[in-house]
Amino acid sequence: MNTTPNIPVYAVIMAGGPVRALWPAYRRKKPAACLDLFGEGSMIARTLARIAGAVTPERTLIVTSREGRECLVASDLAISPENIIAEPSARNTALCIALATAHIKKRDPDAICVVLPTDHLVRDVGAFSRLLHEAIRVASWKSGLVTIGVVPASPETDYGYIQTAERLEVADRAEGSSGFSLFRVKTFAEKPDYPTAVQFLESRDFFWNSGVFIWHIDAICREFRRSMPELYRDLLAICDVLGTADEEAVIEDVYSWVHPVSIDYGIMEKADPVFMLAGDFGWTDLVNWDEVAKVASSIESTRDACELDVVREESSGVFLRTPKGKAVCLIGVNDLIVVDTGDALLICGKGESHKVPQAVDQLKRENGEEYL
Repeated sequence: MNTTPNIPVYAVIMAGGPVRALWPAYRRKKPAACLDLFGEGSMIARTLARIAGAVTPERTLIVTSREGRECLVASDLAISPENIIAEPSARNTALCIALATAHIKKRDPDAICVVLPTDHLVRDVGAFSRLLHEAIRVASWKSGLVTIGVVPASPETDYGYIQTAERLEVADRAEGSSGFSLFRVKTFAEKPDYPTAVQFLESRDFFWNSGVFIWHIDAICREFRRSMPELYRDLLAICDVLGTADEEAVIEDVYSWVHPVSIDYGIMEKADPVFMLAGDFGWTDLVNWDEVAKVASSIESTRDACELDVVREESSGVFLRTPKGKAVCLIGVNDLIVVDTGDALLICGKGESHKVPQAVDQLKRENGEEYL
């Protein structure tokens, strides 16, 4: 089934933000997008696979860091190097999306854009694809911005949330899409504490924020112009110089002064209207090693190649990631996360991996740059 309207659809994959919580696997020269956490392909390869039914490689842009671009270009992806855009520095998602929007506006001012992160996991790709096609159809109305909410399974404190208003009836709903629920968005909520997360679930009008957005180029430009006018002017300035000798200098100048702002705070919380399609497609935000360990334990086929060299004596609940060919003996230890990359070793208790960025900061302060 293909419900995509007859409008060119582009994808923007955000693959540049530092995922310090996945250190030591994540490094500046090996961003999260290049990691293969479950033996099923790198994050970027899996992201490309899940949008393949809606967006062609020629219309897929990846925004990453300069080091990340080198890694991705060397990864033999079915993406032209010209479509892998390097940011001068990380300035959060609003500027990342503005830069990609400038590129797409230059190529096709009537495009629909699908924006998504690369450090998420989707187990039911078919369900996600069907939902994405419906979101593209809704975005073709050009009246508002569209996001995808995930039906929450538990009161998570590491995820952002979306609160919905009224449910909308869509008369011209595409064939085969009757199982989707379309809502007006009431508000976006930051990561809550546990009691608040419980209240969110009990209210039944809150959904996990998937970080996936779909919009017509006219709609997102309208919202940039309204809510972030200075950045909108920079977007247009970048669009004007793309492909010229001034391109690099103009982008460098913009990145030198723009204050980091997320797309949620800068645009989505102020935009009107915002629509949300709700879905359940086996989504997980791999925010830290605890989330990776949960997923790994649920995938029977996920066994590190070194597992044949692991001896466990009175040990359980240990997530282990070590180089191939290294023998490991676990004796009398439980509920640990162990990540060994050869030159760096992480050992932490389960439930504590959210503190890894603090350790990375300390390593940086103590002149451990070579390990970052």
